[in-house]
This record gives sequence, C-alpha cells and structure tokens, in this order.
Amino acid sequence: MPTAPHRAGPLTGLRIVELGGIGPGPHGAMMLADLGADVVRVERPGYDFNQPRPDTVLRGRRIVVLDLKSEEGLAALTTLAGAADVLIEGFRPGVAERLGFGPTVCTDLNQRLVYARMTGWGQSGPLAQRAGHDLNYISLTGALNAIGPSGSKPVVPINLVGDYGGGSMVLVQGVLSALVERSVSGLGQVVDVAMVDGTAVLVQQILSLHERGLWSATRGSNTLDGGAPFYDTYECSDGKHLAVGALEPQFYRELLAGLELEVHTLPDRDDPAQWPALRAVFTELFRQRPRDEWASLFEDTDACVTPVLDFDEAARHHHLVARSTRIDVEGVSQAAPAPRFDRTPSSVPSPPPTAATTTAEVLTDWQDASGTQDR
Repeated sequence: MPTAPHRAGPLTGLRIVELGGIGPGPHGAMMLADLGADVVRVERPGYDFNQPRPDTVLRGRRIVVLDLKSEEGLAALTTLAGAADVLIEGFRPGVAERLGFGPTVCTDLNQRLVYARMTGWGQSGPLAQRAGHDLNYISLTGALNAIGPSGSKPVVPINLVGDYGGGSMVLVQGVLSALVERSVSGLGQVVDVAMVDGTAVLVQQILSLHERGLWSATRGSNTLDGGAPFYDTYECSDGKHLAVGALEPQFYRELLAGLELEVHTLPDRDDPAQWPALRAVFTELFRQRPRDEWASLFEDTDACVTPVLDFDEAARHHHLVARSTRIDVEGVSQAAPAPRFDRTPSSVPSPPPTAATTTAEVLTDWQDASGTQDR
C-alpha cells in the first residue's frame, strides 16, 4: 500500500483534491504540496505509473485512479470532495457540471470547500468554450506584443507568462485567499482563475507606464524590453551570453568601471536616440572576452552583470548551490520548494508516485488527521 508522502510546511493539515490535467493546474498543486498540503491527484484509468523519466511537477502527492464517467468513480470523487478543503479542476466551463461534480454538487456536500477552476479564458465571456494555449492567452492581453526585439515579430517566451505567471501563481493566490476568508466566514467559495485575467495583472506595471506615456508599443524600444543598451544581453567571445541590468545610475557607473570606460566619452544613456551607438560600444567590448571571465570580473560589484546559464549550468552555480535552490530527489534535479519559512520549513518533496492509492486509504488518513488545527 503506498504511504502518504511526508509533509512539512505552513500548509500541513490542508487537504486538496486535484483533478488530473496539464499546465498550471498541476503546477499550482505542486506548489501547495511543496508547502505541506496533502494533495491527492485524481487520474483516469490507464494512467502509466512506470514512466522512465517521471514528471517532477507531480511530486509530493498521491494518485487515485477513478473513472469519473462511472457511478462508482463519481461517488468516490464526491466523497473525497466532501472531506477536502480545496478542489482544483481545469476542465472547460460546464464539463464538471455535466459529469456530476460541479461546484453546486460539491459545495452542497461540503460548505467549507474552496472550489478552484483553472482555465485559460475563464468561466464566462465569448471565448470561454474555445480551446487555447499560453500563447493565445498572452496574445490577447498585450503581453505578447511587448516581447521581442525591434523590427522583429513577437518572441514566444516559453509558456511562463500565461500558464505559470498568470495561471498557477494566481491559482495559488486565489486558493490561499479563499482559505483566509473561510477562516472568518466558515464558508468556501468558487475561485474562477483565468490565465487572461492573471496575465493582465502581470502586465499592470507596463500598462501603467504605457498609459502615462512612458512605454511605447514598438517592441524593443523601451528601457525594460531590450531597447536600452544597459538592460540587454550580449554575446561574448565564446558564443555565450551575459545579462546586463545596470538600470540605476550608480549601477551604470559600476558597469562602466568594469569595462574601463569613462561616461563623458560615451553616447548619452538618457537619450534613446543615442542607444544604438552606445549598444555598439558594449557589443564590441563584450565580444573580447569569454562569458565566465566577464562574470567573474563583475561578480563582486553592483554592476548587475550575470552570466546567462543553461539549466545544467544553473544547477552548478555556487549561489544556487549555497541556497539549495536546486535539489536532488532520488537522482533527479529539480527546484526546491519556495518561498522559505523560518518556523514551518517545507520538507524535501517526495518523488512522483509510482503506484495508485485508494480513496479509502486517503479518507482514513484524513479522518485520522481531523484533529489538526482547522483552517
């Protein structure tokens, strides 16, 4: 019988049902599990537990296999929901209702349940029933149009902005906010988490600059989008790159000191018309040495110059090693739980489950733990 993962952290005692999916739902559930919550993921029959390289986003929880189209599977799910604090689902609007486990059904069984719905377009609006992905959600919010070099098409920024910045991070925020409110009212509620909404919040600072006339819609022409030569990346002699973020004047002075340049000999950094000439100076200089030599030269300064590392290099960087930002769990490198807490630190996550558990086992554990502090 699979044992429940060891859990420690500020959310210890919190019970979460996660309906299997991809993207921001499982990522948000991972973060909640990392902080100590008991997350039980519900998968469809036929789920493969013997994957050669496990998906570490599924770490720290148990898996129950249920056929939600059967009476038995539906009854098991609603029983779990009746004992849980939180349920996370990522179906299109109306699907959970048609299958018989929508918010009304679950909250009738458990008035304290926080029912979190993770979608791209949201539970309402003209596009609510349409398919989409991260790229589609960020394209409608203005975020995608702002990313990329001048004179080029928008750059695909991996799926960090919509799926995870606007999705899973906002999912966690919504769940925790509803739990705080529940501690006052005693009641759960439905949380409508839409990646378009979350991405819109993410870009609020840039939107504010735009509304104040301080941000151009032309890509690659602004201070924070690679337009400024003192906030950009540069190729070095070995073909690797540096990130230069010397925004403030005092940091810019340290950048120039490291490059052995005098400010009065350079184009004016405060005049955007002179940025191309200033960038040409930096480009020529950075190409004269390898990346790690530059990184070493600037490391003990406030010039805000750092190496652009790949994932394997990042795992070996001495700062991340010193903080254990990346950890090894049974031979698999992954991110450590974040943030960190002084009184209730999180435990090292357990690997993704390799066998199913049963609803009865979960309910027994939850009943045994029912004496924990109410949240």
